[in-house]
Amino acid sequence: MGLVRMMAIVERELRRFVRSPALMMASMVFPLVQLIVLGSAFGGKIKEARLGVVDYDRGTQSLKVREAFDSVRANAATFSPVYYDDERQMVRDVRNGKLEAGLVIPPQFSRRVYQQEQPRIALVVDNTDSFMSSALEAKLTELVAALNQPDVAPHMVQQIVLDVVELYPYNDYLKYLLPGSIALAMFVSVMIGGGMLYIDDKARGIHEGFLVTPITKLELVGGLTLAGAIKAVGSGLVLTFIGSLIAGVGTAFHPVKLFWLLVMITLTSLAFVSMMFLLMVRVDDPLVPRAIFGILNTLLFFPSGAIYPVQAFPMWLKVIAWIDPFTYAVHGFKSLLLREAGFAAIWPDMLYLSVFAAIMLAGVVLLFKRTL
Repeated sequence: MGLVRMMAIVERELRRFVRSPALMMASMVFPLVQLIVLGSAFGGKIKEARLGVVDYDRGTQSLKVREAFDSVRANAATFSPVYYDDERQMVRDVRNGKLEAGLVIPPQFSRRVYQQEQPRIALVVDNTDSFMSSALEAKLTELVAALNQPDVAPHMVQQIVLDVVELYPYNDYLKYLLPGSIALAMFVSVMIGGGMLYIDDKARGIHEGFLVTPITKLELVGGLTLAGAIKAVGSGLVLTFIGSLIAGVGTAFHPVKLFWLLVMITLTSLAFVSMMFLLMVRVDDPLVPRAIFGILNTLLFFPSGAIYPVQAFPMWLKVIAWIDPFTYAVHGFKSLLLREAGFAAIWPDMLYLSVFAAIMLAGVVLLFKRTL
């Protein structure tokens, strides 16, 4: 009888969710739009940056520098050189945003090269945009290193060469963002289809009807949790398939990978739903979940490593990431979708999500009020 009563609650919650297409669309479309927009806007290589160049030397060595710039424009196209005669005007254009950076080749540059007197060129960057300035600095450092190579190689090679071996094909930012978008889709589904609906039902007095029936506290909590988890699993599967098609990730459709993805999605859904019910179990005001939605999204999604590596975080943010279930969901999805790994890579994530869900559910049962 207990299972029958619990499944009745599940059926009611799912029927209500299915009859509200706006809720279904909101829980799936928002993460999909974020995947497409953020994946296309971030992580791309810098192209066609405007680099002002003032050449006071106009000698043979400065000509080599300018030829290297023209080669970059014709090939990698990281930047396009714009030549100036006036250094002050070039700096003003950098300040005004007409140029992304400026480079000055000083007088006597060629003579210093021939006499090995540490010739220098100056790079003026707009460091208010750290991404652009870092990309230009890295590219120009690479060019300077190439120009420093001797024309005739010595008989004995004295320099160490680093050969980079890439384990996987190039992953653009759209693919990198896919695991986080799947987790976010499930979180939005839990927040809208679980937390908000739960509080709305309490505000409308619907739960009072449950409380006058023989349904036990455990059955009621179990039914609401299972219903919320089923909704989140559906959102996660939809985002996995559609997102994989958009990002070009074919591993999602491999039968073995699909099985482990389903396991990860299920455990992630249970962890999110149980966490949400623990946060909302004593809340009665329907405005509360709407007010904290943005805070929870920021506090859980961004520290998870979905957008930026956790290793770059300060210590206090690493502690949040260590507790955050998003972190383990994102790591598990990355291992399956991007690294093509299996159970050996995701079992710690599965263990944490399972333990996390069990602890949250225990807290919900403990705090849930069976009386009005």
